[in-house]
Amino acid sequence: MPTEPRSHAGIAVISRLPPVATLSSTSTLHADTSNRVPWPRPYTTRASPTSPPSALPNPPTATPPLASERSAGSAPARGVRCYRGQASEPGSQSQSQSQRVTLKNGGDSLDICRVLNGMWQTGGGWGRIDRDDAADAMLRHADAGLSTFDMADHYGPAEDLYGIFINRVRRERPPEFLEKIRGLTKWVPPPVKMTSGFVREAINVSRKRMDVASLDMLQFHWWDYSNPGYLDALKHLTDLKEEGKIKTVALTNFDTERLQIILDHEIPVVSNQVQHSIIDMRPQQKMAELCQLTGVKLITYGTVMGGLLSEKFLDTNLAIPFAGPPLNTPSLQKYKRMVDAWGGWSQFQAVLQTLKKVASKHGVKIPTVAVKYILDQPAVAGSMIGVRLGLSEHIKDSNDIFSLVLDEEDVASIQEVSKRGRDLLKVIENWRMMAKCGLILLSLMGAACFLAVHLKLRMVAAPEFYGGAMENYGLIIYREDKMLHDELQSTAAKKQRAKNFLPPT
Repeated sequence: MPTEPRSHAGIAVISRLPPVATLSSTSTLHADTSNRVPWPRPYTTRASPTSPPSALPNPPTATPPLASERSAGSAPARGVRCYRGQASEPGSQSQSQSQRVTLKNGGDSLDICRVLNGMWQTGGGWGRIDRDDAADAMLRHADAGLSTFDMADHYGPAEDLYGIFINRVRRERPPEFLEKIRGLTKWVPPPVKMTSGFVREAINVSRKRMDVASLDMLQFHWWDYSNPGYLDALKHLTDLKEEGKIKTVALTNFDTERLQIILDHEIPVVSNQVQHSIIDMRPQQKMAELCQLTGVKLITYGTVMGGLLSEKFLDTNLAIPFAGPPLNTPSLQKYKRMVDAWGGWSQFQAVLQTLKKVASKHGVKIPTVAVKYILDQPAVAGSMIGVRLGLSEHIKDSNDIFSLVLDEEDVASIQEVSKRGRDLLKVIENWRMMAKCGLILLSLMGAACFLAVHLKLRMVAAPEFYGGAMENYGLIIYREDKMLHDELQSTAAKKQRAKNFLPPT
């Protein structure tokens, strides 16, 4: 449990967090890239707000990009800039049977698998990942039709793993198989001046790591809305798209107000990746309405809440020490805090029991029902399921989503139990009110909200934090040794790494 923050060089430091497991193996990829075992090939570097500039593999020269389909967009109407969306809505009966969906805005389009393989789990805290085992697992997912992979510049070696995987696809699978593979990545820059050169350099690093001439999708994130630099960055990304270095531009974790501003500036984003689950229905309050008007689609993460929405946690009592499954990954810890904010573990058990009843009726598992319910929501094109490459797999359960059809009784029962909890939008607003009153919250999520909203902090260093970084309410929590250094004891490389985390003063 974190205690009151202390500041150091403009960074808040939270004390007494759980220790992180040490990852060490010569055949293992590390999220803690300061300890990464070198691969036998050249290196390049990247500076990112959520991962230090580190040794990253330098893949071979990229192959030519695949051709993108082009079509004309629609004209604006009713004061909202509208764009033509996909042919059928994700929630329609015909679409529910389809594995793929097309994201579209004007002349830009990209078809993806509706169930995406999320690669946050490669970033550390979920267990050791062997690169060859990971590539084998990615091939198994693609062979099963789960051919869209979501990653980010700061997800440890995720982009590098994709580069290894895509080269194996080129060597070991026919050309028509390669055409179905999609690699979606994210760029999460610090809120500094967004020049054309800065943006271009960052995108070139991702292209090199993923070993592609053109990124299928670049999903852009921005931390500080008071800094309008996100519009400059998106315009530069659009220029790179016109040059063929990016096929589609998208967003991640943007709110409804900023999405409208971006569309008003005629930036052709095709999707916005947001947190969305049966517990967290916030995107359906405002965001989905705007998306339906404009044709922008939602890609959701946190849909199975790191595994909490599963049989593993049914009929468990986490209030009793060691009585239930351990919350031993960053995602389980994050989404357990969401459960606490929504209504608590007892209420959550009612959700699991309802989902289990529906799952048993259809001969599937709880996560399958949880994802299908969100895929059927307005404006949702795809949902993420995290993959622990080489460690565990849920390929059959993921494919069961495509054949599952929830009837009216199923939907009504899930809606009823989902609405028993608190409205998370109101919960967040209440936290803001308490922060204004000077009330310090003790939970990590509450502390993040307080530090971000009341103290206007955007970065926090936490000793022995599980992941390399985690975001809550616009605040990034980093592992302390990634950001702080000792002038007398630290190496020059560590000083430079810490310096690159901080925006210019």
